[in-house]
Amino acid sequence: MARDRSTSEDFATPLKRLLLAVLVLCLVAIFILWRIDSPRVERFRAQVVDAVMPSFDWAMAPVTATIDLARDFRSYQRIHEQNRELRRELQQMRAWKEAALQLEQENARLRDLNNLALDPQLTHVTGVVLADSGSPFRQSVLINVGAHDGIVDGWATMDGLGLVGRISGVGETVSRVILLTDSSSRIPAIIQPSGQRAMVVGDNSAAPLLDFVENAEAVRPGDRLVSSGDGGVFPPGLLIGQVAEDPQGRLRVRLAADYSRLEFLRVLRHHGTPAVEGPGALILPQDLAEAEEPGDG
Repeated sequence: MARDRSTSEDFATPLKRLLLAVLVLCLVAIFILWRIDSPRVERFRAQVVDAVMPSFDWAMAPVTATIDLARDFRSYQRIHEQNRELRRELQQMRAWKEAALQLEQENARLRDLNNLALDPQLTHVTGVVLADSGSPFRQSVLINVGAHDGIVDGWATMDGLGLVGRISGVGETVSRVILLTDSSSRIPAIIQPSGQRAMVVGDNSAAPLLDFVENAEAVRPGDRLVSSGDGGVFPPGLLIGQVAEDPQGRLRVRLAADYSRLEFLRVLRHHGTPAVEGPGALILPQDLAEAEEPGDG
């Protein structure tokens, strides 16, 4: 048995060496063949590649699938990151859009205040609306100007479109404005173009009543309504709104001021109409003035 084993080993060792030498020679031949720059050798190499490569498709299929899967995963990961980045940018753009809309609305309010035509003798103080009463029984707002800014109780307040209300309660740095819609509000007004005098009476609704009209038949829906200045509280000529008619046939006022977006209010400095103390302050006709001159002498 030992002799048979040694005999087989004697045959196996030279055979292994022979096979190794043949393999090395084949590899060297393939290397040399692949390095030869000849048209015939090039055609031979092309034929070998065409013959060998199709048979390797089944072996390359798992590798190709794995590579495609890895590529798809990386692509999905990039898409996921891009989607997350776009979501962040969209959220920022929404915040910027909201800020831009607020600035645009605020700018529009300020432009309206600047473009509002008033009596040149009237000066004003602009205040920011801080809060409203939030009560169905009292219509008022707070503004951030008060006695420190020279605000006086009873002064008129306007937005960029029309009359809003009057000052009713002054603190050091804040004031309360009673709106025209409040049930305690009574504003004397003139209806244009008829010249009829009336009273704008608040009833806690969005459209105050138009009461005490001199001649209701001369009033038409759409007529302009301005303050009359009677009583010396409000200066005359401030726009209040337009005449409207409710389903019950009562006359109401469609206010010019935008009560749904009160952000800035202009407080008009008005110290009342000076009273005439004597006839000497009146401008008399020329014939009466000449008749009084001899008597004065």
